[in-house]
Amino acid sequence: MPKMKTHSGTKKRFKVTGSGKIMKQQAGMRHNLEVKSGQRKRRLNSDQVLAPADAKVVKKLLGL
Repeated sequence: MPKMKTHSGTKKRFKVTGSGKIMKQQAGMRHNLEVKSGQRKRRLNSDQVLAPADAKVVKKLLGL
């Protein structure tokens, strides 16, 4: 069998921590930023741990 290729879209969107958790950027920071409060924008700007059910699929796409 040939080597499995890493999914290009997945490698751009997710990163793996040292402990093996998958981190993602939270949605909601692309548009309409003038109506959102500063507190909300700061919260949305931070990375978030991916849910375990989704992490299983992403790990497969990343070849982990």
